Amino acid sequence: MSEEIKTDVTLDAIGLRCPLPAVKTAMRLETMDTDQILEVLTTDSISKVDLPAWCKETGNELVTVKDEGEVFKIYIRKR
Repeated sequence: MSEEIKTDVTLDAIGLRCPLPAVKTAMRLETMDTDQILEVLTTDSISKVDLPAWCKETGNELVTVKDEGEVFKIYIRKR
């Protein structure tokens, strides 16, 4: 049984290619409050590397990355 993460906002970036998932993630986080969690849904495997690196650069917290087959779920806490 996988642990359920309480998300505040879900961003559907399915079908978008790099760098669009990261760009849309940055734009969406700007509208969110500190400590809220964004769930990013993406089919772009580069996002599994790109978004964690982006979090490190921006000071946002990567909560986890889940591989759900074709879809990757990336959870980011706004800092």
